[in-house]
Amino acid sequence: MELLSFAILGVLIVVSPGADFVLVFKNSLNQGRKAGALTAIGIAAGVCVHVGYSIVGISHFISQNELLFNIVKYAGAAYLIYLGLTGIFKAKLDLDNEAIKKLNASSSSYLVQGFLCNLLNPKTMLFFLSVFSQLISIDNDNTSFIISYGLYIAILHGVWFYIIAMFVTTNKFSTYLQRYSKQISQVCGAGLITFGTLLSLSS
Repeated sequence: MELLSFAILGVLIVVSPGADFVLVFKNSLNQGRKAGALTAIGIAAGVCVHVGYSIVGISHFISQNELLFNIVKYAGAAYLIYLGLTGIFKAKLDLDNEAIKKLNASSSSYLVQGFLCNLLNPKTMLFFLSVFSQLISIDNDNTSFIISYGLYIAILHGVWFYIIAMFVTTNKFSTYLQRYSKQISQVCGAGLITFGTLLSLSS
């Protein structure tokens, strides 16, 4: 039952709308499926970092160090606000071919955006701190389970957000989304700013 509970918890965390979702949606809409897929890979890579420091016990150290946690918290909030402002002021009117062509020259930027969005998101960090720290403190010999669960969470993130990228860029929805892409991108940008602001104000 405990294993099933953790599995369900992982699904709920991944599918809950948040900054990662907004970023994948925005990049897929503005730059195409490849940009969304690369963002999803970057997010999954960020999850792997959270898993890594949780496994070696750094999560406990961070949870006991208020200054370090606050630095990560405010850095993450500032980055989300920056992404939001970028989405608002650089919103594109449509998914033109020229934008897709430019993707090959800057593919790494979408990986980095996804990676940093997840890595510096205090909400994601709090999830790993609470779950993995508890697992590590309960039983120091369950490393294999912790690794397996971490990989499960990382794969869930990658698969889920790739599905989102596929959905946003399908022919059935592309025409409708292109018509309102600027407005949607601006809403997503406002959402990222909201997430960043609320996270910076949270205790």
